[in-house]
Amino acid sequence: MPAESLGSFLKTRRDRTDPRLIGIDTDGAARRVPGLRREELARLAGVSVGYYTRIEQDQTGTASPQVLDALVTAMQLDDAERTHLFNLAGSGRPTRMTRPEPEHPHGRVLALFESLEEKIPAIVLGRRGDVLAWNHSGHELLSEHTPFDAPLDPEQRPSVPRAFFLDPLTRDLYQNWDELARTHVAYLRLTSGRHPRDARLAELIGELTMKSDEFADLWTRGEVADCTVGTMLLAHPTLGSMNIDYQVWLQPESTDHRLEVYTPNDAASRDALRLLPSRISGTA
Repeated sequence: MPAESLGSFLKTRRDRTDPRLIGIDTDGAARRVPGLRREELARLAGVSVGYYTRIEQDQTGTASPQVLDALVTAMQLDDAERTHLFNLAGSGRPTRMTRPEPEHPHGRVLALFESLEEKIPAIVLGRRGDVLAWNHSGHELLSEHTPFDAPLDPEQRPSVPRAFFLDPLTRDLYQNWDELARTHVAYLRLTSGRHPRDARLAELIGELTMKSDEFADLWTRGEVADCTVGTMLLAHPTLGSMNIDYQVWLQPESTDHRLEVYTPNDAASRDALRLLPSRISGTA
């Protein structure tokens, strides 16, 4: 799958920018292109149309931080989009992919994870969304149909993005699947900008694009987000309906490894979590 370029990302953001929201009077006239025209964005960013066109067509190699920041301001990009834009500008067009060694969570991540025991459902995720570890509560909350010891094999670890788009049982779990799907894809895009030479990540994105029309459609939108907190509305096969928040904890020394914990948003969900099979069977 071709790596995303600075130019292709700029075009998706330009197409998405509503001219009226940034002070451009369209007089209600019909426009041939969605979003901003190239000349409008160039004027707002203080560069020539020819120079911006070369950037968007990936003919300049990269652009200065000052120009990139001007484009960010002109299109009112958020922090995640700005980070992704600068990541793409810094990576250029990688031609040689590398296959990273299997991931092992940082010691501080594991220490925090293990301190939770079974009190809070928790999962440790790698940079590509592979499950590096989970407690019984986290496993039974989100993937009870998967063997508990699956994360122990680095080559067979459960992949949260793969399950989310390709596993019907996982999909049926989420009542707000559409909302969470956008977040998954937007975070994968941010990760791909941080690690443009990761062959395993490129293969995952390529597989999902080929096997899931919904993923492919979301990927073409170019959305970027840092998935750190949100709400999951679950239809759990054992525990019933639940309203659950997820929160991500990061270690500065290992930003690729994410400790995700799950907490209830209401009394009914809190009571349901107390009925996790692991609590009853004595594994806690």
